[in-house]
Amino acid sequence: MPMLLSNEYGKIEIDDQVIAVIAGSAALDCYGLVGMASRSQLRDGIADMLGRENLSRGVQIRREGDELHLDLYVIVSYGVRISEVAHNIQQKVKYVLEEIAGLKVDDVNIFVQGVRVSR
Repeated sequence: MPMLLSNEYGKIEIDDQVIAVIAGSAALDCYGLVGMASRSQLRDGIADMLGRENLSRGVQIRREGDELHLDLYVIVSYGVRISEVAHNIQQKVKYVLEEIAGLKVDDVNIFVQGVRVSR
């Protein structure tokens, strides 16, 4: 179900897929992030590295009223401070969604699915 925003000019519908792609793209701009991981890692058994064309697969969106709750499943680079990378991702995703799409983001949860050596 798309997110519905209203203003004096009319209504705007933003699909969850669009929100997920914006969030995934913002996350990949952060230093220390190697890629997005599959949300269904437990079922798949491995953390699949996903390319830019699959940004939304590592993002899960939940809504409560007008607020968004996002879960991002990521793979971080070896040798970086995981807590700092996760904090940077949270700030960047929240800022981008609020500035670009005008959405109210309540929280951004980061699930680190793996650590890889970046090349």
